[in-house]
Amino acid sequence: MVQRPRGTRDFTPQVMNRRLAFEQLLENCARASGFNRVQTPIFESLDLFTAKSGPGVIAQLYNFEDKGERQLTLRPELTAPVMRMIAEEMRNDTKPLRLSYYGQCYRYEEFKKGRYREFFQYGVELIGASGPLAEAEVIALAISMLDACGLKDWQIRIGHVGILKGALSGLGLSLETPTGASEPPVASAMRFLDKGDDAGLANLLETNGIAASNAAPLRALADLEGGSETLGPAREILSSLDGVSLEALDELQITLDAVVALAPAPPSLAVDLTVARGLDYYTGMVFEVIVPSMGGEGQVLGGGSYKLLHLFGLPDLDPCCGFGLGFDRVLLALEAQAVAEGREEVVPGESSDKPMIAVIPFNIDVQKVLPIVGQLRRSGVRVELELRGRKIGKAMGWADSIGADYTFVVGPRDLEAGNGMLKSLSTGEQTAVALDAESIANSL
Repeated sequence: MVQRPRGTRDFTPQVMNRRLAFEQLLENCARASGFNRVQTPIFESLDLFTAKSGPGVIAQLYNFEDKGERQLTLRPELTAPVMRMIAEEMRNDTKPLRLSYYGQCYRYEEFKKGRYREFFQYGVELIGASGPLAEAEVIALAISMLDACGLKDWQIRIGHVGILKGALSGLGLSLETPTGASEPPVASAMRFLDKGDDAGLANLLETNGIAASNAAPLRALADLEGGSETLGPAREILSSLDGVSLEALDELQITLDAVVALAPAPPSLAVDLTVARGLDYYTGMVFEVIVPSMGGEGQVLGGGSYKLLHLFGLPDLDPCCGFGLGFDRVLLALEAQAVAEGREEVVPGESSDKPMIAVIPFNIDVQKVLPIVGQLRRSGVRVELELRGRKIGKAMGWADSIGADYTFVVGPRDLEAGNGMLKSLSTGEQTAVALDAESIANSL
């Protein structure tokens, strides 16, 4: 009897109904923040993934030669294919791009519950706008998705690769790999910090002509635990180190403040400055979501700001920001949660046909409108926030090009008057509306 391949699954109608409901819930959340679905082929050129991850990744791939003697592989993840698609199909599209995607991925590895050879990933990418606010948009969407599906007792850990990386390079450690070495000194130092190897860190500093006494404040920085309040002590530590910039820390503070305005409060939020993975890939903010009750398979989501489009001749669009959500792992966590509570697992969610509104802050601190944007999205309204600081004429053109039904412009005089200008792009009618989410939603 022919059986399904090892590491794959079949989904019965009952299971599939749950999966479809979860996929639709995620897509509704993504669309509420202006993200639109794309899809790429299940197989791609092998070069796409070796260019990103090096030839060592081949051992984990389902790669093959087709009848035309082309080297192909089943995709192991979805970010690189989406970047390839942008370079080929979307170079001239209006930026920033907000893209969502979902589909099967394949990795040849030993499987167990929560880790399969064929697995499903949902993700988003924000391309063409960078910085703390763009990062906050991505984090807020991740939080909103997990909040909407009813997952409990999870923790989001947010860090910034640039903080420790900048501190180490500011002290004099190189970001380049020396001849005969396997990694840059900065990467080695971050690995020592991550593993708690203080002796190795001190030795590395001395080898590079840096006083070993700097190891102590670096360790103190890495050991900080807690929420956004840890940024105060982090600032004091960084200020005590010669030549170290506070720019990355300031950016993380802006990101965290914006997340508070845009997203519902997560069950637990921690600031983690020791994230050391993917130094050649991630460039700024990094974050992950952990469900502690799931043990070794408890990481259900991860992402951050990264550089990848330069590999496709589009360096001006780097860095990008996005995340991948482990579709199977979140469902497993929801199922375990339901069993523990003695109920049938239900994935909430329903489609929304509400109009789309483009919020355009003009010559004001964008933080002033973030709470309104977050509240509108949580009420089910599709909202896209203008991130590039365009002048009004170009901003209105941008809103029209992305298919918005309305624009809501807020300028300095509007803030003083306590309202903004809501415009229907189909009729041209403009109305002054109070600066609160309920008034705006009722006016659509």
